[in-house]
Amino acid sequence: MVIDNLGQDVINSYTDYLRLTGMLSGLSSESDSPYINSRVAENTFCMVTGAENLGRADCSADARIGKIGIGVKTFLANNNYTLQKIAEFNRDAHMIRNKSAEKVVSIIARLRNERILSTMRIYGIDTMIYHCIVREPNLIRICESPMNLIDISNIRNIKEKNNKSTISFEDGKNEYSFNLNKNTLFMRFDTRESLLSIKVKILENPYNMLSRIMAYETDYKSGVSRDRYESVILPLFSNRGGRNVPKKSGLNQWNAAGRKRSNDEVYISIPAWIHRSYPKFFPKRDEPFALKLPNGNELSAKVCQDGSKALMTNPNAALGKWLLREVMNLKEGELLTYERLQILGIDSVEVCKITDKEYKIDFRPLGTYDEFLELHDNK
Repeated sequence: MVIDNLGQDVINSYTDYLRLTGMLSGLSSESDSPYINSRVAENTFCMVTGAENLGRADCSADARIGKIGIGVKTFLANNNYTLQKIAEFNRDAHMIRNKSAEKVVSIIARLRNERILSTMRIYGIDTMIYHCIVREPNLIRICESPMNLIDISNIRNIKEKNNKSTISFEDGKNEYSFNLNKNTLFMRFDTRESLLSIKVKILENPYNMLSRIMAYETDYKSGVSRDRYESVILPLFSNRGGRNVPKKSGLNQWNAAGRKRSNDEVYISIPAWIHRSYPKFFPKRDEPFALKLPNGNELSAKVCQDGSKALMTNPNAALGKWLLREVMNLKEGELLTYERLQILGIDSVEVCKITDKEYKIDFRPLGTYDEFLELHDNK
């Protein structure tokens, strides 16, 4: 677990920040249980522990420390055995529409597992856990538990409830509930045992104390916010002939006719309009630069081909090995399809420019490129 591996100074600092946040609950809540917004919980955890913040990556982890992926959650204790949201599947609603309860559970379980596994592959994670900030009257408690894959072979007790708007099921390790109206998966959390307890006295007049609290000295190693970097979104698909991943180019370049190619030979397409809108974003054609991957590794990259339409690496197979084998989990000779991207919940990458010689890349959820395109009014 994470808390067990943090130094006492870090734990003390974490305790102070959570207590301070809880004290200010009166700004937005009248409850005697401290209020902590989910994004605040994620940011506080990352700020104090030095974890990499993945909250904006739309993946199954909110943070990463080394090879540990962490889902940071905050919720009221109630009876310490509550159902809490763990995943949303709004973009996948078409896959479960008018299906039987058993089929819905099978599809959701597969999608959930694929997205946990793809998160682990993308960020070089080998362990996933939940870090829960549990709130009750005048108290914050920290609980942790494994983020398990759903044991599909052991799914049982499938039941439809609430006029068939929810489906509950178990897998021998956890209890789950899927809300069909909201396309949301819940899991039951047992928070009776805590690793850390923090007493909180909620301020009656928080506004009167703000000036003093603002003077509270911060000391953290959060790094530079990604918002300060210029970035572009590149699609992993094509819209020619309907939305698809081309069979003989792009991420399936290895399958092109002609000369013999490595099974890992790929490139990421750079639409021409991006060069027009961001003429100084990428280096000149064939000029090498460092490309940092989400797992911390670094590749030598460049833009290639006529019109600088391709993002490639040197050696070229390095990009394919990472993308096709490690992230997409495809076998050699297996085509990447748009359906595979849908299962993983990604369809584009964001490339951020740190310096003229240093860039970083990460995956973005379905629809991100469409939003980026619409923002620039390009067609």
